[in-house]
Amino acid sequence: QAVSACTPPRSTRDCRGPPRRASRTEPPNRAPRMAKDPTLLSCLVAEFVGTFFLIFTVGMNVELKDTVWGGISIGSVLMVCIYALGGISGGHFNPAVTFALGIVELIGGPVKGLLGRKLFLYWAVQIAGGIAAGFCYRSIFAHGISVGPTAAEFGVPNVGILEIIYTFMLCFVVLNVAVAQENQPNQYFGIAIGGVIFAGAYGAGAVCGGCFNPAVALGLDISHINHFYPKWSPFYVLCQLMAGALAAGCFRLVRSSNFPGGNKESSEGARLLSEFLGTYMLVLTVGLNVLAKSPAAGYSIASSLMSMIYALGSVSGAHFNPAVTLAVLLSGRAPDMTLRRAAGYVGAQLTAGKLASMTYSFVYSGQSFPLGPAAGFGLGAVGVVEVLFTLLLSFIVLSVAVSTTTNSSNKFGFCIGACVTVGGNAGGPISGGAFNPAVALGLATTG
Repeated sequence: QAVSACTPPRSTRDCRGPPRRASRTEPPNRAPRMAKDPTLLSCLVAEFVGTFFLIFTVGMNVELKDTVWGGISIGSVLMVCIYALGGISGGHFNPAVTFALGIVELIGGPVKGLLGRKLFLYWAVQIAGGIAAGFCYRSIFAHGISVGPTAAEFGVPNVGILEIIYTFMLCFVVLNVAVAQENQPNQYFGIAIGGVIFAGAYGAGAVCGGCFNPAVALGLDISHINHFYPKWSPFYVLCQLMAGALAAGCFRLVRSSNFPGGNKESSEGARLLSEFLGTYMLVLTVGLNVLAKSPAAGYSIASSLMSMIYALGSVSGAHFNPAVTLAVLLSGRAPDMTLRRAAGYVGAQLTAGKLASMTYSFVYSGQSFPLGPAAGFGLGAVGVVEVLFTLLLSFIVLSVAVSTTTNSSNKFGFCIGACVTVGGNAGGPISGGAFNPAVALGLATTG
């Protein structure tokens, strides 16, 4: 079933609640009146409102220099606005997301009614909402926020690659949780999309500022009128739109069943690409948070895992961890997990871990960090921590995603991601908190 530009996927329609009951004054044989489809005007108003509150929250957190809760605040406003307004406009609030959806429609995917005038109107109101929000927080602080690298050591390639990667992640997660037919209906779409901001705000944000949205970049830059013309925002917008196109292309590769002539089942190549992408984003988020000395590393890393699990769980199972793949294989609860497939998964995961470590090292001009025990702890302590928390992670995966008795259709990603928060805070100060051979190999490659 195609997704209209103004009518959300079934996952968001289900949030509207039951149809209104007939009034007692109405004739008893009259059927309840059903809600009409949103008009284009209501869609545009929803996009303006959602984008406005997103960029206003960004500006307030940046101005107040909230390094601990700022990313969570911004991701949360995106999440709640998606749940509140997704049933009207689809809850894009981002021209790159709209662009990705338009490309999916163009290549025959499960989106309809967006190409043409509607797409440009969505862009217009999103950018207008961003600029209005920029001048609104400027009226409070009497100055604006410049867009660009956070330090002189970071240049065009450093910030560009991170804006592309995390905008890609955002658009890719949107496509998979709100458009992919295999994932409908669901109630996790909002937290999965907001989780991308939790993931990118702390590690990548410490380098590029973490816009991941042309409306954010333009809204901040234009309202910072001290220089009277946008500086970095055109480059950021270009990177973000490229990321949207890349997300649409990867969506086509992993969800061929959603397109005319595609395979009904996930091909082996789609499964391996799924495992590669999820593991890459996980390990990259680990490295960036560590190098940035993030105050919320455990939560940021857990969110990257959660969002990618929700996005790709119906493609490959979303292991993103050789230890999890081994646990699933040995459990015997997944008949399609053969030894050959498991070996392919592990190869994709380890390759992604190594490439991710080279990426964060490149961003920091060759800097990295070693893998090993923290000061005052030996290999014995590291062994206990890594064994027990990897055991917890693997056991939770088997329980909430594999078992037919205890599986959870909506909370599985949150539960698995929470294991990283648990272990990262409880055991990370001792072992570094890898709990994943792909993470460990990636860190060791550049450390």
